Amino acid sequence: MAEVLFYHLTESKLEDALPPLLEKSVERGWKVAVQTRDAERRDALDAHLWTYREESFLPHGTDEGASPDRQPVLLTVEQDNQNSASVRFLVDGAEPPADLAYDRIVFVFDGYDTEQVEGARAQWKRLKGEGHSLTYWQQTPEGRWEKKA
Repeated sequence: MAEVLFYHLTESKLEDALPPLLEKSVERGWKVAVQTRDAERRDALDAHLWTYREESFLPHGTDEGASPDRQPVLLTVEQDNQNSASVRFLVDGAEPPADLAYDRIVFVFDGYDTEQVEGARAQWKRLKGEGHSLTYWQQTPEGRWEKKA
């Protein structure tokens, strides 16, 4: 059964918080899928990941690009696992796939977006009821992650 993590953004935007989380996943040798709600957001994150920090390189691609199955980090709007990822990030309120056959499922949600907060709460309740192991992380005022539950 997948380990499920909830990351509650309170001090930064997704564009600032997501790249370090993806970098850590890639450093661990994990393939990652990042699911967004729509193609516009996927494409904005794709552009951002090429330029977010001058001294780093995060190999990634989109489900619309060449060879999505070969991408270590795949940005997608689809629920299937095109790159055989072991970790799936769900951002901006994206709905998780029915099949949670991943080592980790990571919900990242904006604490100032009521719809995303309510969606995360609903997912927490549903997944807890299904017996998944859940952890909840919230940002400190310094932007670090602190485990709350």
